[in-house]
Order: sequence, then C-alpha cells, then structure tokens
Amino acid sequence: MTISVIGCRTEYLDNPLGLDVQHPRLFWKLESVTSAAAQTAYQVLVAATQEGLDQNIGDMWDSGKRETSHSTHIVYEGAVLQAESTYYWKVRVWDEQHVISAWSEPALWSMGILARTGWKAKWIGRKAEADLKMQPSPFFRKDFTLGSKVKRAVVYATALGLYNLRVNGEKVGDLFTPGWTDYDQRVQVQAYDVTDKVTQGDNAFGVILGEGWYAGTVGFISDKIYGERPFLFLQMSVEYEDGTKERMITDGSWKTTRGPIQYSDMILGEKYDATQELPGWDRAGYDDSAWEIPDIRPGYNGLLIASMEPPIRITKTMRPLSLRKTEAGTYIYDMGQNMVGWSEVKVKGERGTQITLSHAEMLNTDGSMYLDNLRVAVQQEHYILKGDGEERYEPHFTFHGFRYVELIGYPGEPDLDTIIGKVIHSDTSVSGSLETSDPMVNQLYSNITWGQRGNFLSVPTDCPQRDERLGWTGDAQIFARTASYNMDVSRFFNKFMWDMIDAQQPSGAFTDVAPDAGWMRYKMWSTRLDWFAPDNAGWGDAGVVIPWTLYLMYGDIRVLETHYVAMVRWVEYLESMTDDLVRPDYANYGDWLSIGADTPNDVLATAYFAYSTKLLASISEVLGKSADQKRFETLFAGITEAFRAAFVAADGRIQGNTQTVYVLALQFGLLTPDQQTLAVQHLVEDIKARGNRLSTGFLGVGYLLPALSDHGQLDVAYSLLTQEEFPSWMYSIKHGATTIWERWDGWTEENGFQTPDMNSFNHYSLGSVGEWMFRYMAGLETDPQQPGFKHSIIRPQPGGKITSVKAGYESLYGSLQVEWQLANDGVFQLTVHIPANTTATVYVPGSGARVEAKVAGNALAQPTLAVEAEVQAASAFHIGSGTYSFTSRIQ
Repeated sequence: MTISVIGCRTEYLDNPLGLDVQHPRLFWKLESVTSAAAQTAYQVLVAATQEGLDQNIGDMWDSGKRETSHSTHIVYEGAVLQAESTYYWKVRVWDEQHVISAWSEPALWSMGILARTGWKAKWIGRKAEADLKMQPSPFFRKDFTLGSKVKRAVVYATALGLYNLRVNGEKVGDLFTPGWTDYDQRVQVQAYDVTDKVTQGDNAFGVILGEGWYAGTVGFISDKIYGERPFLFLQMSVEYEDGTKERMITDGSWKTTRGPIQYSDMILGEKYDATQELPGWDRAGYDDSAWEIPDIRPGYNGLLIASMEPPIRITKTMRPLSLRKTEAGTYIYDMGQNMVGWSEVKVKGERGTQITLSHAEMLNTDGSMYLDNLRVAVQQEHYILKGDGEERYEPHFTFHGFRYVELIGYPGEPDLDTIIGKVIHSDTSVSGSLETSDPMVNQLYSNITWGQRGNFLSVPTDCPQRDERLGWTGDAQIFARTASYNMDVSRFFNKFMWDMIDAQQPSGAFTDVAPDAGWMRYKMWSTRLDWFAPDNAGWGDAGVVIPWTLYLMYGDIRVLETHYVAMVRWVEYLESMTDDLVRPDYANYGDWLSIGADTPNDVLATAYFAYSTKLLASISEVLGKSADQKRFETLFAGITEAFRAAFVAADGRIQGNTQTVYVLALQFGLLTPDQQTLAVQHLVEDIKARGNRLSTGFLGVGYLLPALSDHGQLDVAYSLLTQEEFPSWMYSIKHGATTIWERWDGWTEENGFQTPDMNSFNHYSLGSVGEWMFRYMAGLETDPQQPGFKHSIIRPQPGGKITSVKAGYESLYGSLQVEWQLANDGVFQLTVHIPANTTATVYVPGSGARVEAKVAGNALAQPTLAVEAEVQAASAFHIGSGTYSFTSRIQ
C-alpha cells in the first residue's frame, strides 16, 4: 500500500472527552511515499465499543464508500449520540489509483452531559470573611468510597471563578480552568478521565477555588464583575466492572476552610503563608472535623457547555541569564525574554520569613524595576516560609508579564538556580516556522510569536502586565491571520467568537472587548474617558473578519453557518448608522496609536463598513445564499461609490492623506483602477517623505506591506520591513526588544519611556506584519476557492537585502514547506513540499523557470512529462503532493 491514514482527530482534538455537539467533525491526514498522492474516497466506521470497531462493525455509523477527496470537517451522520458515552472510530481511504488503504489507528471521543436534567451537582462556595478586602482562596474536600473495581470514572468540573482539582493527592487538569466567558451567559465544563487516579475503597477530592475573572479584578474596570465570590460545581460518573454505576457530586456533605493562599488575584498578585498549609488535606482519611459546611448556591441560569478553548498550560521553563544585587540588598534577575507566566522560587529560611517576587518588563536607567506602566496592577507574590528545609513556591491564580524579577527579603545568597520562569498561555500548538538570512528579521518573527504566546490566554488579551488584559476585538482581528500561521488557533478563535456573540448588543453592534465584562457600561458612564461611541470601526468588524479567517485557514464552514445571523445583524446595523452609506466619525479609537498621522474616523469607518460587507457577500456565496450574496455585493458597490464621492479627490488624494487611508482603500477594493494608481503614488510619496518610514497604527499596519506588494512596490515594502530608524519594527529590536511593543514610541533614545498610562512592551497588534512575511515574503498562501490549504498558492516574492527564506506551516492536511535562496548572480532556487491529498500552484519569480527535480520519498526523480509540458506553456506550475525543486533567474 502506498498511502496510509494518520492523525485522526475529532473537533480539531486528539481523543476529546465531554463533547456536547451532536454532529462532531472528523479529521485525518494522509501519508504516502509517492508524489501526487490523493484520496478519492473514504469509509468511516464509528462504533459504540472498541470491540465492535475491532470487528469492523460501525454500529453507530458506517459511512460506506464516499467518493470525495475531503479529509477534514467530515460531519458525523450516524445514530443519535448519547450523553456520557464513548465512541470509537477509524477510517480508510482509496488513493488516486483507487487502491484501498489499511484502516487507520482507532480514535475516540466521548460525549458530556447533554441536558440540564443530567446535572445533579450543587454549586458550593465559602462565605466571605468579614473585614477582608482580599479574600483567601477557599479549600474544599470530600472523602468518598468506591464499592468495587472501577471500569471508568469521569469527572465533569467547572466553577464560577477558577478551580484547581486534585484526586487522591494528584493534580487533575490544567491552569485557569474553566476559562473566561461571560458567566451570565455560559460557563465551560471540563471532562477528565480519572480512572487511573481512583481505586476501590477510600478516595478523596480536593479543590482550591480562585476568584479569577468571575469575582476578582478584571482590567481597570472593577472587581466582582460577575459575582461576589467563587463557586464550585463538580460531578463524577463512575462505572464499575460489574456494570453498575454511581455518581459523586458537590453538595452540602463537602467541607471547606481557608488555607495558605491569603489572596490570589489576576491583577493584584498573590500572598501565600506556608505556615498555614494543610498537609494531606487532599487525601482520604484527613481529619476535616474542624472545617466548615459549604454555602450552597441555589442554581445558575447560564449555559453549562463543553469546554471550547485550548487548555492553558505551562509550555516552557526559562532560566535567568544574569543576577545582580542592588544597593538595597535585593536581587534582580534578567530572564532574557519578555514572557508571561510567573517565577518559581526555592528557598531555605526561618519560619515566618517573608520574601517577595516582583516582576517587570523593563528597567529604569538606574537599573531599578520599571513599574510605572503597571498602573494599579501589582505583579508581586509574597511568600511566608514554614521553615522546613528547602521550600518551593509558585503562585496559583495569577500571572504576570515580565522579563525582570526582583527577589526581595531573601534569606541568604540566591544564585541563578534560585528561580525559574514558567511560561503560560492557551496551549495552541505551534503550526508555523520562519527563518531568513537576516538575523533581525528572524528576531522580529520571534517577537511576534512571543507576543502571541504572551497574550493568548483564554481570550486574545491586549497586554499581560498592567491592569487591563482585556479581549480587545480590533487587536484580535488585525492579527488573526498572523496568529493562524503561527499557531493552531482554530478552537481558540472559535471560542472567542462565542465571546463576541454573547456581548453583541441588541442593536446588532459588536463590542470593543469580549467578553464584555461591563466595558460598554463602564465607558458609557466614564466622563474621564469621554468614549461614548456605540461601536468602533475595526473593532466590531472582528465579528466578520475572524470567522472568514477561520474559513480561509482551516476550511471551517461551520463557524460561518453558526454565526451568519450575527454577522448579518452587524452589517445591517452599520448600514443603519450611515448617511447615504457614509459612516459617521464618532469612533473612539480610529487607527489606534498611529505615529505622526491622523486618519479621519469617518474615512476609516466607511472603509471597514465596506470590508465587512464585502466579506459577508463572500460568506453568503460559500453558504449558498445567492440572494444574500447579491444583496451584499450590491451594498458593497454602493459603499464604494459613496466612499469615492465623499473622500477621494480628483487627483486621487483620499481625505486625511495618511498611509492608512490609502492602504485600506487599496486592500478593501474601494477605488477605480485609475484611483488605485494614484493612491499608490500618494502612499509611496508619504513613505519616502518620511525617510522610508511608516506611520500606520493598529488598523493600518497589517495591510501596509500587502498593499505595497500587490501594487508593484515590493521594494518599498522590504525597505519598511528592514528599516532600523524610528519608527519601525527594527528600531525596538535594535534596543533589545524580545516582544512586540504596544507603541512605536514605547521607548526612544530621545525621550525614554512614553507615558506610563499606556505603555505595554508585550502587545501583539503591530506584529500583524507576520501575515505578510508568510504570504508574500515566503509566498505561502491558501486558495479561497479550496480553503484550509487544500489547494495552496506558492508565490514567493524575494526582495530587499534578504537572500533566503525558509518557512513551514502545519495545515490540517499536513506539513507545507517553502524554502528559497537568491544568489549574487541572480539564480533563484525554490524548494516546495506539499502534503498528501493537496495540490498547489507554484509561481516562480524571474525568467527561465523550470523544474529541476521532484523528490518522491527518498528517491530523486525526474519531472513527469505532464509537468514539463505545463512549464513550457505557462509561468504557473500545477503540482500534486511531494517535494519539488525549481530554478529561475532574477535580473
């Protein structure tokens, strides 16, 4: 057999537990030692038991032979799925020669609790302690006995707040569960198979609750946004070997008390008193007679849904590069990388000694910690020693953005092994890689990925250090395509779309942040902010841009279907808020943090109105809604006419005359061909007048280099990419940046730090240039007609001083690789790898392009006659899977 099936997944996941979707989607990849390998048909078997599957019995679903090349988003069409049941599946395929493969390795998924009637647990909490502003984290425990040998045990857990679950002394689950949602609307439930952690006889649950986003501090808005204190909700289903079943639930029989965590707040840090630890509290037989009876919450009106988002985990540990003792006797560590997470410390000392770990992104000129930009956030942990040999400590329900750690009050002399940094984020697996001949461009790409790593934590936050950390929608949409190249954000952004839906206003307006967390109310009542816009162009448009991005990058049609009505409501709302299809100028943010340029809000708002409408017309086409497609195409045409009439002068100048107005008009298709020519001229004139420097803010920067590249100005695009003078991407790198800064002028040689009121040094938005680096510089692009890289468009565009690029992307079909080199004599060499069951069109720059070799497996083969014939007839090479080498000459 020349083709095999690998990587079977369900709903983007490996063997997921606790799903609540009745028609889950199945995915698989193909491997082949031959080139141009393709699937022509598949057969899926889904069984209620592993034994049935082993016997090739698809009692839940036998798809039969389905003649199609699709191997992603295959919708389950079998019998009705039952709550708390596990299903096993496998697939085989027919290749391009109609030869059948072996069956894949089996995969599985389980269903969670599918109806409200299935939930028997109670919400339990601990009453607040009087006269304490910062409440201790409550501890909960419950002994339970399992009467016979356990076949399977599954825990379903969630909280209004955050929970840390332990079973028989072992930690279960991930960090910051259940994640951030609008708790008034929904809360996520995690499912855990704990069969190997429980035993016949005595067992125990232990749970610590944190206030988290539910009752803790959220940004600069307030604390207790959703509730006064956290509550736990847990239910375990046990199936014994003899076929009997039992259920364990949170109820009034549990016990609760305070423990060593004096407080733990996402914005205000944590205090931990190790002298108050409770040894053995999470194991069976612990004496909890002095503990309290929990408080019972009568119920919860929101939805209990299966977890949608990737888990938050520690994904890296970082060791400090250097250590310096200050005049005050404290110690400052340099981690060498601006990161998000916390530091773990090891220490020996007398009982009752308190040490403090303080975190900052930058240092002041005198070498002290730069804390001004934190505003009211406190990036500190206070740890009180128990005095029992070497102790290790790390926080529980807080996180920080930092490069530097100050150790205060440490007994003895610390060294480089005293602390380690722990990097946390939503565990979106790495999907992209990019390396060039230019070390500074490589550092830029590293900064982009670290910015994403630091700010994708349940929601796409804007910054990880100050008292904000909100899910700003404008930042998310401009960076979504870059994010999708860097990491697998399929589930992350699917979940974020529900956050946006939950926040959508009755008018149809999408909000500036999601979850809203009271932001709309806050800003509407804040005379200090004076921000009263009911919507913001480029922010609310995330409700259309992000689903479209998920469709392009992953071929996800379901996200378009699910949120179609909400997207229509948004565009209809925008239309209602126009004067002859021209949007008003009331936006609060505009082209946020542009530098030396002021883009008019009405120009920007009308451009984005057109863009959302244009995308919605494309979405309607994908979904087969022809009447809507025509309706929105007509509306888009009307907006473009209104835009040109209102804002474009006879000489092609667009009102505002900023780089952003030209970039948006070009990329959104708002101009006539003649106007496009003039707009490009004005755009380039502005760039050159500034000394080959940019002026774009959040909404313009992602489209700047694509607009130039698409309109014959590739050399200008490269000059901006590698520009080292202020303002530029390389300016911050020259001065030691390891993440993307919020502002172009966050720090400058002339003025030092910008205003501390808003000066994050880890803010991904201006890193949206990463999209251009993949799509244009490397030339790795998906085809909207066959999305998800079912068909790839490989069109590298070499330029500037970069002489080589190596890029990779792990698509749902497999790994794509593009590598090119440009020699001094003008010889251009390109190597492309295309995964099985996909095709590509390769555009080779220069003249005399030809295929030199095609690699099939490990053997070098000559190109087929069919490929040679195409090469002679056209500049585009149409190829199937495999590895190909091309050469040409660039003058």
